[in-house]
Amino acid sequence: MERDLVQRAQAGDRAAFTQLAEALTDQLFAVAYRMLRDTGLAEDAAQQALLTAWRKLPQLREPDRFEAWCHRLLVNACRDEMSKARRRDLKLELLHTAAPSTPDAYLSIEQRDQLERAFRRLSAEHRAIIVLRHYQSWSTAEIARALDLPIGTVSSRLHYGMSALRSALDADAREPGHRAAGGGA
Repeated sequence: MERDLVQRAQAGDRAAFTQLAEALTDQLFAVAYRMLRDTGLAEDAAQQALLTAWRKLPQLREPDRFEAWCHRLLVNACRDEMSKARRRDLKLELLHTAAPSTPDAYLSIEQRDQLERAFRRLSAEHRAIIVLRHYQSWSTAEIARALDLPIGTVSSRLHYGMSALRSALDADAREPGHRAAGGGA
């Protein structure tokens, strides 16, 4: 992001903020969707992150870190959305529709479903780091800067998040009556 644009937005220039928001909206939505696995919740989280950014923009001390700061706000908004969903205890089976991102073409429908169920079991912290690392291709240092975490914490959460994902997949595979992905009848 251009430093000048951020500084103008910090001074109250709505048009400058609109330019910043438009440049980030798709990326924020993509991250939120991958974390929340629900289009409506992802839209809400992305919008909340941008609203928070507008309200708190004058407090941003480093205009060059605007994008990373917005991602931190987004992760917090996703965490809030996950918490709200848990409180409502919604048990809806979502229909598989065309996702806003390109699906992994090499995964079968069954494998995608297994991965989806396992991913939903992860904490918000683990989801955020896995999405930023594996879907956004951010380095550990970039994630640490964006989420304002030590690099070691990011590495640890990535390791334990991937372990939890593997464990959830293994547990699903061991469930009685579950047919292995490559298995027979």
